[in-house]
Amino acid sequence: MSRWRTSTRSGSYTAARVIRGVGAVFAGIEVLYILMLLIGVNTANAFFRFIQQLAEPLALFFPGLFQTGNVNLDVILNYGLAAVFWLVVASLLARVVAR
Repeated sequence: MSRWRTSTRSGSYTAARVIRGVGAVFAGIEVLYILMLLIGVNTANAFFRFIQQLAEPLALFFPGLFQTGNVNLDVILNYGLAAVFWLVVASLLARVVAR
């Protein structure tokens, strides 16, 4: 019977790791978008547009939340907060699943 518990327990840990991984990928997309905007990548580039199409919906309601007057700081605050949000939410969900 302990064998069954061990395999069930490891399955919940695997699910928790997958959830954390998805959250890290979402946060990574946000950070990549921030970096691409800050270094001034060509916005007509297909790769930039692909990342932009992924990052904007993942940012949820965060874009426009802070308006400091400095465009670069706005991007860092708004999309950076979205990245932190995905890391925190994924971590909380992973904890719930792991229990």
